[in-house]
Amino acid sequence: MAPAATLVADEAAGSANSLSFGRTKDGKKLKIRSYPKFESLEEERLYRKQHLAAAFRADFENNRFAERGFDEGVAGHISVRDPILTDHFWLNPLSQHFSQICVSDLILVNEDGDVVVGDEPINAAAFAIHSEIHKARPDVHAACHAHSVYGKAYSAFGRPLDMITQDALRFYNSHFVYDNFGGIVLDREEGVRIAKCLGNGKAAILQNHGLLTVGKSVDEAAFWFMSLDKTCQVQLLVDAASAGSGHKKIIIGDEEAQFTHDQIGTPEKGWLGFQGYYDEILAKTRGSFLK
Repeated sequence: MAPAATLVADEAAGSANSLSFGRTKDGKKLKIRSYPKFESLEEERLYRKQHLAAAFRADFENNRFAERGFDEGVAGHISVRDPILTDHFWLNPLSQHFSQICVSDLILVNEDGDVVVGDEPINAAAFAIHSEIHKARPDVHAACHAHSVYGKAYSAFGRPLDMITQDALRFYNSHFVYDNFGGIVLDREEGVRIAKCLGNGKAAILQNHGLLTVGKSVDEAAFWFMSLDKTCQVQLLVDAASAGSGHKKIIIGDEEAQFTHDQIGTPEKGWLGFQGYYDEILAKTRGSFLK
């Protein structure tokens, strides 16, 4: 088993990352979960694979990667960089349903698309997109892409999200629109263009296509994806209500937006946001996805 999350007792540093508050009556510092420390790279590899498998199954307010629109045939994919072979990454098999994926099912591919570990093929579009993102962004260790219902619907407008809710501020000045839809992404040059559009951001809205998120951990990338899809849903509801009622949307100001983003849009906050869902999957499956 890979190590569980580290518990950080440093109240000042921990609170800044988690927005936590409180201490015991006798003044004892409380512990905050953080990304674990590993004794070896092999241990970290196992941790990344376990959390990748969990990401395919994870709930988020009754929306799953495995249910209700996050998967559609073989279209969705999540990748995580291997910590030992850093130009390799782990992906889901082409035709396996998200809800059935276990650690042992994951496929390791190199930067040329050769399967290094595994007996099944991968999605060609997944390789075209993920390989170029991992190549362009050494700081990114995971990427999520799927044709979620609200992500697809909002992508048809080819415009960035309005900063109209606190949760939307996770993506303030850190999400971009890729407006060059050219059909199914099979050409690595298309992957290069998507990676360039993403820049240093955490998310991209692929026009007429779907959503893409990245992170320093697969936990972070998965949480950003689920949050982004819900943010698209809220935007669609607000736009429809505004058009029907004539009420004007209130846009959050830049100063407030930047301040809030710096509190809730950090890699640490994204990682932490996913941990409850990992725990839920672990309990629901009794750890069966870890095999």
